[in-house]
Amino acid sequence: MKCQFCGCTNSKVIDSRQNEDGTQIRRRRECEACGRRFTTYETIENTPVMVVKKDGTRQQFDPSKVKIGIMKACEKRPISMNDIDKLVQDIQRDVINSLEPEVTSDFIGDLVMEGLKKLDDVAYVRYASVHRQFKDINTLLEEIESLVSLKESLTKDDNKKKK
Repeated sequence: MKCQFCGCTNSKVIDSRQNEDGTQIRRRRECEACGRRFTTYETIENTPVMVVKKDGTRQQFDPSKVKIGIMKACEKRPISMNDIDKLVQDIQRDVINSLEPEVTSDFIGDLVMEGLKKLDDVAYVRYASVHRQFKDINTLLEEIESLVSLKESLTKDDNKKKK
């Protein structure tokens, strides 16, 4: 670290402390040339993830937009805000852990649908009807039928495990 007083690049760390939320480290340093002390802060560099929308435009990933969409799908359903917040955090983690500088809105929508499928069937169908842009009632019916068959197979698997 370059000394702000004399420009020397050799310094030693005297003290290190994390801030309260653990996102930053404060370091007290002493310049080996002039002996003066200074403070530096280390933070994780977050490279923004860009979302490529269906029309080809790009915008920075915003978890609050994901949360708004989920809340609309869960309106008047028995789903707690804690469950919604956890789902948003899971989606944000998955997007960041994809290690891609750009992800598609379809990728994010699929993550939301996967999470909603586990939380609530009605919220899932509501979100899927917007995300997949069902053309007619038959497409919606096919989606509901696949959801019902998935639930039935999961129930059969659970019953086999109990025996």
